Amino acid sequence: MKKRLFSSLCAASAIAVFFGCGDDSSTPFAPTQSNNLSSSTNFVPGVESSSSVTASDPGLSSAVVPGSSVFEPALSSASAPVLSSAVDSPVSSSGAENPGLSSAVVVPGSSADAPASSSGAAPVSSAAEVPVSSAGPELGPDGFPTLESYGPPPAEYTKNILNNGNNGWNSRYWDACKPHCSWISNGQEGKTDTTTEASYQKGMTTARNCNIHDVEVPTFTVGSGANVYWFGYEGTNNACGNAKEKGVFTCTDMAPIAVNDSLSYAYVAGPGSQTTCGKCFHLQYNGSFKDASANNAAKETHKALKGKHMVVMTSNIGHDVERGQFDLMVPGGGVGAFDALSVQVKGQNIKWGAGFGGFLTECQSTLGYDNTLEKYQQCVRDMCDAAFGNAGFPNLLRGCHWFADWFMAADNPTYNWEEVECPQYLIDHYLTRINTTRDNNYKWRDDWSTFKQGDVLDTAVCWKDGENPHDPNGKGAGCEK
Repeated sequence: MKKRLFSSLCAASAIAVFFGCGDDSSTPFAPTQSNNLSSSTNFVPGVESSSSVTASDPGLSSAVVPGSSVFEPALSSASAPVLSSAVDSPVSSSGAENPGLSSAVVVPGSSADAPASSSGAAPVSSAAEVPVSSAGPELGPDGFPTLESYGPPPAEYTKNILNNGNNGWNSRYWDACKPHCSWISNGQEGKTDTTTEASYQKGMTTARNCNIHDVEVPTFTVGSGANVYWFGYEGTNNACGNAKEKGVFTCTDMAPIAVNDSLSYAYVAGPGSQTTCGKCFHLQYNGSFKDASANNAAKETHKALKGKHMVVMTSNIGHDVERGQFDLMVPGGGVGAFDALSVQVKGQNIKWGAGFGGFLTECQSTLGYDNTLEKYQQCVRDMCDAAFGNAGFPNLLRGCHWFADWFMAADNPTYNWEEVECPQYLIDHYLTRINTTRDNNYKWRDDWSTFKQGDVLDTAVCWKDGENPHDPNGKGAGCEK
């Protein structure tokens, strides 16, 4: 890769794209750390996961069967919707502690009200539109439109699909890692295809990520090794890797939320063999669970969930997620093999429960596997309060309570599923508001923990071959850092 002439770099751009090295928008685009992944399997570069949980392990929610096939949903031909023009996407961060990023962090050339799109194409509306008013949607304390401002959900999210033949089940986790769909690639490993700007937009760009204080930060920047010989892009460091508190995490507003008593929205990890980043699925629970049998009947928790609906959006890819499975992202669901949650949420004697299964699995080991619905709910709720009650992350507490109250503390429940258009609420909380195009010139940064609301993102000035005034020989593509 380290060729002297920048024109040679452009020719080698199948490995990395070079800012300003040409006007061809089809230049391939790939990260310099293409193996840095985060998913429900908590994959960390250079670390080989040996933790898989078999279906025979009682009470463990992940119940992953090694060697099982991944499910291949019949995806619709329609491309995933991008942010609706009916929504003025604010530039604030999630989280009550740091309400809102200022417009200073918006990609240059974009407005504070809507993400920039280099394609110039009109955004496609999703199934659930925000009502248009002269004043715009009502904003919550985190700077996003309130859930109520989106209006009633479309009827397709609550139609009966229990007999459609597509069967699946939920495992659960919340490791707080950088979302898998925040990584950039050349159409590989289920992530967003950054081969062209069009493919980047069609793939829903990249999923938002936040720093340890829940402030949104870039998903990728100018590569850490950019210099006169080489220029490319690199994903921001994963808190589940060596970066720890200096790295990036899942934004806490990706925790599940109840729309009403019968419908919720959530994010999930989908199967690794299918490009599902940014796609949505309607689930309807059928009152049973994954390992149900004549000798292992459904519990009160599963029966209490029967008939409820959930629309989930894929923000992670699970390489141990099997056919028909969606790994539900829920605080208290288990920190997995590579834990960033205990890095972000600190406190004395916090009990995180089982690594695979979290609070409910811990409650099952204490209460037994055939106790009452109310006992399980209360046990999980108490663990939620102990872990998140004073943590300063209200979304994590909300999502954890949701598991006990709306989800009925159900362990590995089964459902029927279908693909649907994404609700605008999930789109808004998924789409990066910083890397709105596949090209950017934000500087690499080793430590994101000090980035605060309103801070201006540093940029790098890069030049085409021969145009760098600081390179008198005109033979290199300088990147002034």
